[in-house]
Amino acid sequence: MDIARVPFGYFKGEPVTKYVLTNDNGVQAGILDFAGLLQSFKVPTKDGGKADMVLTSENLDEFTNNGFCTNRLIGRVAGRIAHGEFKVFGKDFKLEQNEGENTLHGGTNGFYNHIWHVDSTDVSDDRASITLSLTLSEKDDTFPGTIHVTATYTLDDDDNLTLKFAATTDSDTIFNPTNHTYWNMAHADAKTVDDLTLQVNSKYHLAVDGGKIPTGEKVANAGTPFDFEKLTRLGDALKKMASTKENGFDDIWEVEPSLTKPVATLEDKASGRKMELYSDRNGLVMYTMNSDDKAVYNHGQVHPHLGIAMEAQTLPDAPHHPEFGDITLRPNEEKTYTIKWHVEY
Repeated sequence: MDIARVPFGYFKGEPVTKYVLTNDNGVQAGILDFAGLLQSFKVPTKDGGKADMVLTSENLDEFTNNGFCTNRLIGRVAGRIAHGEFKVFGKDFKLEQNEGENTLHGGTNGFYNHIWHVDSTDVSDDRASITLSLTLSEKDDTFPGTIHVTATYTLDDDDNLTLKFAATTDSDTIFNPTNHTYWNMAHADAKTVDDLTLQVNSKYHLAVDGGKIPTGEKVANAGTPFDFEKLTRLGDALKKMASTKENGFDDIWEVEPSLTKPVATLEDKASGRKMELYSDRNGLVMYTMNSDDKAVYNHGQVHPHLGIAMEAQTLPDAPHHPEFGDITLRPNEEKTYTIKWHVEY
């Protein structure tokens, strides 16, 4: 096990550092202190090289010059909050509206727009970890209360990368973070995720309005393009979504939370590379990068459906739908959430 430190450019004039966690099998996770960004997740290949499981770049500007939150930590609250307003414990709050009249991914000054403090790094016989922290006040991001968040990435010798969030606050607030990494473990020049296969432990997805805000209705997946109960070729599912406004998925699945049984499995049969996703929360937002925006996504390439974001979280807009889950955070309370990825190669 090893952790190396590599300079990785500048953000708003401040230096950014990449921390490369390497296990004894040669698996590597590159973590930036900027946005807690998962810059790379490399695995050994059969020819003795390494392949990245995620969309990546060696240039920080190629992560920061688009609005797609590529591979960053997201919060305080991931996803959309309808009308940028919510009520918690009888108090009404109004947030910055940064997507029309809604609040998206914690607003323009959320987790994804800061250099985090590196609290510690640790290496033992079978694991390496890094703990990042960030403190935001209401003046920073318009959410109530001052929140202190830690995010600990741990890579172990069983080829698991685990991300544990923990948060405390000095005032009633809400907390529902995620990681916004885009995956594509196919061969390096694959232009889409079409040939990947996906399985999701889900029976329902959420109905949404034109602004992608959940209506509260849960729709059965069976018989729809949202049905990934069995491993399904993504290209086949995406073809069924070609006539939609999005030309792909930007949608929400209700999943069975588990840190022992995969919430979702993404696989490239040609290479044998596979990622299993575990989460202790009930929501999975998947976005198939439907845009052909000229922002750079992956070593200078840009194609619709080049990657798939798999955002594990509590079902979005929970303050307006209490049945979706409790994302409140109160003083003298610590709330933790865990996401885990297991890779095979």
